[in-house]
Amino acid sequence: MFEQAFKKIDDILRKDAGVSSELDYIEQTSWLLFLKYLDALEQDRAQIAELHGQPHTFLLEKPYRWHTWATPLNASGTLDHNSALIGDDLRDFVDQKLFPYLKGFKQRADRPDTIEYKVGEIFGELKNKFQSGYNLREVIELVDTLRFNSQTEKHELSDLYEAKIRSMGNAGRNGGEYYTPRPLIRAMLSVVKPRIGETIYDGALGSAGFLCESFERLNQEAKNVANRKKLQTSTFYGQEKKPLAYVIGLMNMILHGIEAPNIIHTNTLELNNNDIQEKDRHDVILANPPFGGRERTEVQQNFPIKTSETAFLFLQHFIRKLRAGGRAGIVIKNTFLSNTDNASVSLRKLLLESCDLHTILDCPGGTFQGAGVKTVVLFFTKGSATRKVWFYQLSPGRNLGKTNPLNDADLADFITQQATFADSAQSWSIDVSGIDKKTFDLSVKNPNGNDEIVHRSPQEILDEIAALDLESAEILQGIRGLL
Repeated sequence: MFEQAFKKIDDILRKDAGVSSELDYIEQTSWLLFLKYLDALEQDRAQIAELHGQPHTFLLEKPYRWHTWATPLNASGTLDHNSALIGDDLRDFVDQKLFPYLKGFKQRADRPDTIEYKVGEIFGELKNKFQSGYNLREVIELVDTLRFNSQTEKHELSDLYEAKIRSMGNAGRNGGEYYTPRPLIRAMLSVVKPRIGETIYDGALGSAGFLCESFERLNQEAKNVANRKKLQTSTFYGQEKKPLAYVIGLMNMILHGIEAPNIIHTNTLELNNNDIQEKDRHDVILANPPFGGRERTEVQQNFPIKTSETAFLFLQHFIRKLRAGGRAGIVIKNTFLSNTDNASVSLRKLLLESCDLHTILDCPGGTFQGAGVKTVVLFFTKGSATRKVWFYQLSPGRNLGKTNPLNDADLADFITQQATFADSAQSWSIDVSGIDKKTFDLSVKNPNGNDEIVHRSPQEILDEIAALDLESAEILQGIRGLL
């Protein structure tokens, strides 16, 4: 039922002149989903207060509550079509009254770790892009069919939202910026092994996949109220620069069950690296920072190793942000291991001398949908210099692509072998004492000669063509809807 509702919402969005891309689809769905979720949360809190004989003060004033402006109800509890706003009246109310009111919560909130503050941040970043109030009315009524009452319903909604994020990433030129494959994240968690009571941080949050998967893992281990409270309030932390990614990450965490996520809308790299103190550090860092970007000169001055490459600045930030003994798993472009420029060499030296870089996972091209660049995952522990590095060359036995995405089974052998740093056809170790101290080159060179090129089967190629044809047809349909 939920899946059908999401599909219908996308179909309506394609018809609206103000909504033009997958990014717009998820943005407009997100703010409506959030208000529907907020209504469900308020109803739950009101019922709990009533059970305890306590008064409940609603977060939103009555004119701005979901069942006042979006879906007013009649005496029988169904939609009152006579009082429901529609057309220009609905669009004007949203643009001129609802959004300004909700944006004001950021100034009115006591502190940033409250749901009130998050409301203000979300509606300070987004805007309503519906040009047709009639389209907006149709989408509102579909969103109203979605329920957040049970864990099963929340889980289904979070799965559907993740699918929309994945679709958005695939449609964009830089898909990996929005979506890190969840099987890869789960494999990284199996290596880093976060524990309840530790803090987990992602300074390049994106869609919050690392924090959401971490919550899923730890929530299964939380056996008492105290542990569940820790997961809600003092475990997950993140920062994100881009407004849309921030909102998507926030909504994704909420749908996964974290009511008021500790994430901040800011440019992480604008923080002076030397200003990070012990109180600012974390036990676990998991991230897929953007690479290939360029930061301006004044931002580069915040770091001891000057470079315009965003990923290299983020890596310095993560090393500084880790507590002594803290563990990290960081995705980075594979050329980091061998580039000969001064910044790359200096950064490899810093990493090897200040951390135990115990594992490097070499990922094949196509791991990140929509981004053909090859990547590696660096696993390190802060506080002692690296003596040995264990490499694993991931070879799923097929070319990865939209019709052949990475899956958990592809990473099962890596997880098993990494537990003991075993040697195999795909894994080996090097002694750091033997590497060139001028370049600190860590190139991935499998001594077992397991570097064969995997060619796709004819059926895989046909499936890929069919998927691309379908995607093109959907885009053309959207264009026709605008004409």
